[in-house]
Amino acid sequence: MIRLLRGCVACVRTQRSHSDNLRRVLPWFGIFLFAAGAEAQVQVDLKFKRLQYIAYEPVVATVAITNLAGRDIELHDANGQPWLGFEITGSEEQPIAPLSGGTREPPLKIQAGQRVTRQIDLTPLYPVNEFGAYHVRTNIYFADLGKFFYSGTGVFEVTDARPIWQQTVGVPQGASGDVRTYSLMTNRFPDHTSLYVRVQDKDTGVVYATYSLGRTVSFEQPQAEIDRANQLHVLHCSAPRAWSYARIGLDGQLLTHSSFMETRTRPRLVHSGNGEIAVHGGIAEAPAQSSGSKAPKLSARPPGAPTNDR
Repeated sequence: MIRLLRGCVACVRTQRSHSDNLRRVLPWFGIFLFAAGAEAQVQVDLKFKRLQYIAYEPVVATVAITNLAGRDIELHDANGQPWLGFEITGSEEQPIAPLSGGTREPPLKIQAGQRVTRQIDLTPLYPVNEFGAYHVRTNIYFADLGKFFYSGTGVFEVTDARPIWQQTVGVPQGASGDVRTYSLMTNRFPDHTSLYVRVQDKDTGVVYATYSLGRTVSFEQPQAEIDRANQLHVLHCSAPRAWSYARIGLDGQLLTHSSFMETRTRPRLVHSGNGEIAVHGGIAEAPAQSSGSKAPKLSARPPGAPTNDR
């Protein structure tokens, strides 16, 4: 009888011990589940189209945001904190501060389970024109939780292309002494070579535009001519028997772009008697596309254009 009573007492003590342990563990387990849920509220991914970029070329980051909160959310600025930001470090791991006057993203509503993407040009927002490697991480501020969510780290390298042609011209409608320098450059990528154009004012250090005119055949020298309005005309071989034509304005606008196929005659730029320039020879593959829009001004006042593109 005594042994039976002792066994009952031991059983009660064991049950109380287990209950006490559960009471101690459950709060911490709940905190763990809450933290895991909070981490899963917003998923952020960052990608760059390629690893290498030319100095002053648009560096476009593709940011993908997935709503895992289980409800519709809105991302918006709060308490002076922008909802979308970037953390950038240079080759020597020095932090890269944003440029003043950068525009902020408007509020973004994302439905439950939805994945949205935004393409952000980093060049006008951060001084990433110096040669070297840059490491980038995107942060999303979720004001409802007062919490940041981060992407993985993306890497890109800024270099400069090989200059093959350059011409400085005056600005007809500008102030006395205003000039622009057009530069054509080539850059070799692992699977192709691209032709680039840059428009800048070397006296003030302002780079108005740097962008690719497309692939080029390296053994064919591009043809470049200046018309009476001091606009640049470029004709280059983009593939066997295929030619690409572009007209660029004084502030970097891509005014016209079209393609030609080589037939019995090879396309070439020809001056007319009144100073105009036209493409003679070949057959136009598609009608010329004209655009009055201005190419993005990649640097209003950069510290100085690259010195090795002369």
